[in-house]
Amino acid sequence: MEDQHQPGLPEKEPQDEKKRQSEDRKQNILRVISFIIGLALLVVLIQEYFLTPFRAQSAVEIPYSEFKQMLAEGKILNARIGLAEIVGEMKNPETEDEQTNKLFKTPFIPSSDPSLLQDLEATGIKYSFQRQPIFTGNTIIAIVIIGALIFAMWYFGLRKSGGIPTGRMTNLLSHTKSKAQEVKKEEIGITFKDVGGADEVIAELQEIIQFLKAPEKFARLGGRIPKGVLLVGPPGTGKTLLAKACAGEAQVPFFEASGSEFVEMYVGVGAARVRSLFEQARAVAPAIVFIDEIDAIGQSRGAGPIRQGSNDEREQTLNQLLAEIDGFKTNTNAPVIIMAACNRPEVLDQALMRAGRFDRQIIVSNPDLIGRKQILKIHSREVKLAEDFDVERAARITSGFSGADLENVMNEAALLAARRDADAVAVEDFEAAIERVIAGLEKRTRVMSDETKTAVAYHEIGHAMVAELVQYGDPVSKISIVPRTRGALGYTLQLPAEDRFLLTVEELRDRIAVMMAGRAAEKLIFSTFSTGASDDIMRATDLARRMVAEFGMSEKLGSVRYASQGLQFLGGAGLDFSNISPKTAELIDSEVQRIINEEYERAQRLLRRHRAVLENLTRQLLEQETLDGCEVSKQLNGSSRSKRPSNDQCEELAGKPGFENSG
Repeated sequence: MEDQHQPGLPEKEPQDEKKRQSEDRKQNILRVISFIIGLALLVVLIQEYFLTPFRAQSAVEIPYSEFKQMLAEGKILNARIGLAEIVGEMKNPETEDEQTNKLFKTPFIPSSDPSLLQDLEATGIKYSFQRQPIFTGNTIIAIVIIGALIFAMWYFGLRKSGGIPTGRMTNLLSHTKSKAQEVKKEEIGITFKDVGGADEVIAELQEIIQFLKAPEKFARLGGRIPKGVLLVGPPGTGKTLLAKACAGEAQVPFFEASGSEFVEMYVGVGAARVRSLFEQARAVAPAIVFIDEIDAIGQSRGAGPIRQGSNDEREQTLNQLLAEIDGFKTNTNAPVIIMAACNRPEVLDQALMRAGRFDRQIIVSNPDLIGRKQILKIHSREVKLAEDFDVERAARITSGFSGADLENVMNEAALLAARRDADAVAVEDFEAAIERVIAGLEKRTRVMSDETKTAVAYHEIGHAMVAELVQYGDPVSKISIVPRTRGALGYTLQLPAEDRFLLTVEELRDRIAVMMAGRAAEKLIFSTFSTGASDDIMRATDLARRMVAEFGMSEKLGSVRYASQGLQFLGGAGLDFSNISPKTAELIDSEVQRIINEEYERAQRLLRRHRAVLENLTRQLLEQETLDGCEVSKQLNGSSRSKRPSNDQCEELAGKPGFENSG
């Protein structure tokens, strides 16, 4: 049957074949030249260091005393003096015929006979000094063996990493080949059914899938096929999973690479690997190229005094990537889409982010309640759950968790259930897994003194009581004074009843009051302070500073933004106050101090008003070490805020874990 060209796949151009043949010819020529040079060096070594000693092996060895006697009698014809022996010709002692002269050699140490040169001069014979080889035979053998071992290690290392094709030794420079792993469309096995909590993102990616499945539908109206999709968001939200699912839905090959795989110590390797990657993708188009952690090669060029005007390997790799994206030919039958994931979009080069390169920039955020419910159902497919396990409740008490966090919690719950020999995973196992992920393992072997244990108990009860007494405090789920492996001597676990996306100044002030309540309880009972509130003070100060400088919640400073944090997904970056005056900075500090002091005083007043409850709850906590949050609401006996649910509803509360710790 006549071979027919399939539309949608690029032709195997003869030019590519000619190019490969030309490269093979160049490599063959280099191998031949290397072989000739190596052979010539081998011949010289054999001639210089091996054949000459072999010729001397046929000489007659005589004692040095006999050599001196024959020298005095004029029977020595010539001599060559070395560091270890003297070789030369002597008259045949049997025939005295010059035609049958014999070779001789005798052991010799130069320092043993200083008068040898005078005796040679006196006899008038020809003598010379033997040039000693820089390398002896043993040294050469050792060098050859070591060199062979180094070459073998280098060759097999490249071969194992894919730099040299298995079974071939033809291209030692093939480490410039892309290390991206190609996943064929029939091997992907992941679709959007395996992704939960990202309905909006999936809706955005549906358009990309339609481009890959039927590009002519959009090109018919003059639409341009998008070149790139950038997925940005916190770690663990499923950016890589979404890219694979997109390829699985479109049923196209998927090339996966990490940004760090392109940059090597060799100059030009990164750019060569980028070229190789896109050549592979075009050969099997339509396809998806996915680069994870693209900020490893896509950081802004010329940022900072050190990198200004530099042209290092990373910049060459980025330049090649930009050229490859722009070099995509508008082929409606064989599109190639590049997808990338990043946690730090603020550091990416503007040339990479402009329209025409990454046309789609999609934020993948932590899932909401419905999304968490979907994710938990996906991750519990292989987990045996108890009949009364409420997935919706589990989703409520994990507000703010990413998909990776939910997978980790479900796995920890299964391990905890297996540890207690249970037949199925219960809600209690899931809640214990949440505590383990947030606070770490229980460290019951740590022995605390009675004074320390009492101080921690008052501290945690202070957090719990103020959380119940303020209007917008999150419900308290559990209080514990059991030390944890993450450094906390105790903790108070709060579970909001719902996801919050908008916070008022009153709600933020209530949060600061809850944070400062631990120190307020210590001051009220012991009339002193401890280091247990260090983490609370740090978080309260950060929140108050954002209220003043970022959210415009200060009457003195007004609705002005004095600092910016930007789009941060990794955390750890503070506010930028580089553009404010010293007077404004002093006023910001004053307002931050005022807010924290006011909320600290409010927490003290609330605890002083309910000191009897504080004392009673602390005694219970010291006896039991763990206290349910509903006990706090019960003992306050209606003194808590008006929106607090009744005690019979207490067990149904759920939400994002808030964590107040002492330690």
